Amino acid sequence: MSTARKVLGNTLVQFGGKLVTAVLSIVVLRIITNYLGVAGYGDYSTIYELLALFGIAADFGIFTITVKEMSKDEQKIPYILGNVMGLRTALTLLIMLIAAVSIFLVPAYAGTVIPIGVLIATLSTFLTLLNGTVSTVLQVHLKMQYATLSLIIGKLVSVGYIAIVALWLFSDDKVTGFQHLIWAGVWGNLIMLIITSYFVSKLAPIRYRFDLEFWKKIFITSLPYGVALTLNQLYFRLDTVLLTTILPRTVELSDGSSVCEAEMCGNVEAGFYGVGMKFLEMLILVPVYYMNSVLPTMTRFLEEGKEKVRKVVQYSFEFLLAAAAPILVGGFILAKPIVDLIANEEFASGGRHAFGSDVAIQLLIFAMFFSFINSLFSFTLVVMSRQKKLMIINAICVALNIVGNLLVIPYFGFRGAAATSILCEIFILIFTGMAVKKALGFNLNYKTALKIFLSAGMMGIVVGGGYLLLQNSWFVWQLAILMPVGAAVYGGMLLQTKAITAFPRNPFLIPLLLPIRGH
Repeated sequence: MSTARKVLGNTLVQFGGKLVTAVLSIVVLRIITNYLGVAGYGDYSTIYELLALFGIAADFGIFTITVKEMSKDEQKIPYILGNVMGLRTALTLLIMLIAAVSIFLVPAYAGTVIPIGVLIATLSTFLTLLNGTVSTVLQVHLKMQYATLSLIIGKLVSVGYIAIVALWLFSDDKVTGFQHLIWAGVWGNLIMLIITSYFVSKLAPIRYRFDLEFWKKIFITSLPYGVALTLNQLYFRLDTVLLTTILPRTVELSDGSSVCEAEMCGNVEAGFYGVGMKFLEMLILVPVYYMNSVLPTMTRFLEEGKEKVRKVVQYSFEFLLAAAAPILVGGFILAKPIVDLIANEEFASGGRHAFGSDVAIQLLIFAMFFSFINSLFSFTLVVMSRQKKLMIINAICVALNIVGNLLVIPYFGFRGAAATSILCEIFILIFTGMAVKKALGFNLNYKTALKIFLSAGMMGIVVGGGYLLLQNSWFVWQLAILMPVGAAVYGGMLLQTKAITAFPRNPFLIPLLLPIRGH
C-alpha cells in the first residue's frame, strides 16, 4: 500500500471513529444538559475547561514530538516509548497535583461543586494522557484503527454510566449525581487505556524506562512547542474560566433550582458557551487527526528536500479548507436546530435569554474555520523545528486574549469571549502563515481555494433557502433534509468547478480524497 493511501486510510479511520464518538457525545450532551440545566452544565463544562488547561500543559507537545522521533528510526520505538511514558507520567502527576490543590484556592469556586469535580477529573486526564503516549506507536505504524476502537468502547462505557446516573440512580439527587457524571469519564478512559495497551503490546513492549538524559533531550525538544501548544489552548480554553470568575454566579434557591439576579451570570454564560464549544470540539480534532497522520510523512520528506514538503503543505491546505468551508457555512445557518439536537430549547436564543448556544456556535464556528488552517501551519513549523516562533506568536495571542476578555466579558458575556477567540485565530493564522512562507520559501496557490469558497457559497444559498422554508418544522427534519442536500450541492459544485477531479497528478498525498488538478 502506498504512503498516500496509508495516510488517507489512517485519517479516515480516525475521522470515522470521531463520527461515532461525536454521535455518542451528542447523546451524553443531551442527557447532561437536560439533567443539570444551563447553570449546572456551566459548572460541568468549567471543570473540563480547567482540566484541559492543565492537561495540555502536562501533554506539553510530547505526543507530536514523539511521533516525529519514532518516524526517524522505528527500531528505537520501544526505547522511545518507555522513556516518554516515564517522562509524561512524571509531568502529568506533577501538573495534576498542582491543578487539584490550586483549584481550592480560587475564591470564585469556593462552596461550589467545581473543586471536587476537578479533583475527580484529574484521574480522567491522567489516563487520557497515558493512553495518548501509548498510542504514538499506532500512529507511527499508521494503525490508528485500534486506537479508534478503544476510543469508541471507552466512550460507550462512559455513556452507559452517565445514562444510569442521570435517568435512574440519582435522577432526584443532582449533587451526588454531578460527581458521578465526572466519574463516568474516569472509567471510560481506564477501559480505553487497557484496550489501546493490548494492541500496542503486539507491536512494541510496553514498559517504563528511566534514561534521564533522553528525558532531558525530549523535554528540551518539546519545550518550545509545548509552551506554544499550552499558550494556544490557554487562550482557547481561558474564556470559560474568565466567564465564571469575572461575572457573578446564580443564586441557589431552597428548592434546589437557581436564579440569575444580575444581568448576566458566569455559570449561565458558561453553560451557553459550553454547548457551543462542545459542538466545535467534535469537529476541531479533524485537522489534528489529519496532521498527525501527515506528520511522519512530512518528517521523512524533509530529509529529501523542501520541495516535497511544499507540495504536502499545498495539498493539505486545500484539503483542510475543503473540510472547513462547508462546516462554517452549514453550521452558521443551522445553529438553532443543532442546539435543539445536542441540548434542548432552554439553551437556544429567545425566551428568558436573548442570546443562547446557537449564537455561541455561530460565532465560534469562525474561530474553528481559522483553526483548521492554523493546524497546518503549526505542525509545519514543528516539522521544520521552528517551535520557538510558534511559541512567541501564541504568547502574544494569549496576552491579547486576556486583555480583550477582561474588557468585553462584563458587557457582552460569552459573545465577547467568542469574538476574542476569532480575533486570536486570525492573528495566529497571519503570523504562522508568514513564518511557514519564510521557512519554505513559497507562496500558496489560491486557485483551488476560490473554487472551494464558491462551492461552499452555493451550498449556503441552497441550505439557507431550505431553512427558511422549513423554519417551522421539527428540528430533526430540518437537519435530516438540509444536511444531505447541502453535502450533495457542495460535492457537486466541487466537481463542477473542477476543484477535485478523478485523476490526481500527485502520487504521494490524498490521491483519493482531494486530487487537485493543475499542480
